[in-house]
Amino acid sequence: MENVLLGPKWEPQEKINQLVIFLHGYGANGNDLIDISNQWKDLLPNTAFISPDAPFLCEVNGMGRQWFGLESFDNDRLFAGAKTAAPILDQFIQQQIDHYKIKQEKIALVGFSQGAMMALHVGLRQDNMLGGIIGYSGALLGSAHLEQEIKSSPPILLVHGKLDSVVPYDSLTYAEKKLSALGLKVEILTCPFLAHGIDYEGIKKGGEFLRKIFFD
Repeated sequence: MENVLLGPKWEPQEKINQLVIFLHGYGANGNDLIDISNQWKDLLPNTAFISPDAPFLCEVNGMGRQWFGLESFDNDRLFAGAKTAAPILDQFIQQQIDHYKIKQEKIALVGFSQGAMMALHVGLRQDNMLGGIIGYSGALLGSAHLEQEIKSSPPILLVHGKLDSVVPYDSLTYAEKKLSALGLKVEILTCPFLAHGIDYEGIKKGGEFLRKIFFD
């Protein structure tokens, strides 16, 4: 494919056994999430962190990037956008597997907002199961298609602010219900005073989740 994803990363000096891939939200870039690695690197030894820029220029913010456009908030349109971007992210994941010589089960996708939508879309359609998925302030797109398209069932953590007016909190409860019905193990964290963002409690819970899936 023509699209090559690039972005900031942090690597330990020791042998790399695990990889966390951050997927930023609409209108941001890879720099938006990479600093979370500073909160997690001591908790996750031998783990590299990479935060690629989304493949497309943001249509409303020329300095930012997007995984897909937001011409419409119709779920079917959003699902179609995620489906278009998915092969680019699939290719990126395979490139990291080849580069770091690690198995898919040692990779976690951590997405925020639109990046969380991509993490769920791509992560559940991997032939070989990922170590896990964290979705901050995201949503499950195209749930009607998932029963036919799901290929693996990695553990999932969903974190959402109760005051989110960009991606409503109901998106978390909907995703938890749909994913649990398919037999997936889903943990949730509700942040009662958080709007559209990631707070300390969410970062703390995310680090604990990653340590559990990588080391327990």
